[in-house]
Amino acid sequence: MNVSHSPAASAVPGTDAFVSAEGSSSLHAARLYLCTDARRDRGDFEQFVDAAFEGGVDIIQLRDKSIEAAEELELLAVLKEAALRHGRLWAVNDRADIAVLSGAPVFHIGQKDLPLQAARTLLNGNAAIGLSSHGPEQVDAALAAAAGTAALDYFCVGPLWATPTKPGRAAVGLDLVKYAAAAAAGVEAAGTAAGRATGREGQHGCGVPWFAIGGIDHGNVEQVVEAGASRIVVVRAITEADDPAAAAGSLRAVLDAAHA
Repeated sequence: MNVSHSPAASAVPGTDAFVSAEGSSSLHAARLYLCTDARRDRGDFEQFVDAAFEGGVDIIQLRDKSIEAAEELELLAVLKEAALRHGRLWAVNDRADIAVLSGAPVFHIGQKDLPLQAARTLLNGNAAIGLSSHGPEQVDAALAAAAGTAALDYFCVGPLWATPTKPGRAAVGLDLVKYAAAAAAGVEAAGTAAGRATGREGQHGCGVPWFAIGGIDHGNVEQVVEAGASRIVVVRAITEADDPAAAAGSLRAVLDAAHA
């Protein structure tokens, strides 16, 4: 099972065993993506990520701008081990050097971070790359990039609601989810039609995964799903939960029920 639809992604250092492990979760199959800080206030990073994976999280990204590179690498080693145990994915945010050194299977960038083509060059094809998008034009650009030479592997749409994890970022609301769902479906349908026309249907129409993000919690996740999202990114809904495994399980149940 490949980490992503990008063929080179299976070559990620230290990832082969987890990619082929029974029950491993590919990027296309992933539905629940969690971003967490280093949890310095609680001192339970290892226990927390293990519980989140146990509860049904598919991808965990360490996103903490307050820590230095050495500490980030140490925490990523812990995260990697937890991911290996559960056959799941883990991600690095913003820094390509950290992604390369840690052997991360997933790397995420924002609109003002390292350009996609530059990130692809630095990572040498050894990680799936995701991109944040905040409006229809950026969604369209992400879909185009997924089909282009840089081969974007996934993108996120949001923030749907205002969130303290992205101060100053205007909320985009559920209309952007509806737009992304329609746009992605159109691209997928076009790819399927092209595959049929060329006799190479298996190579077209798989669609690029995309995730809704921003203020999503147990109280509004059903609205997000109804708007057209089949994958979500959460932060506080799990990081602030007394029982992270149960919180993850509750969110995962909604996603699974919608696509049973």
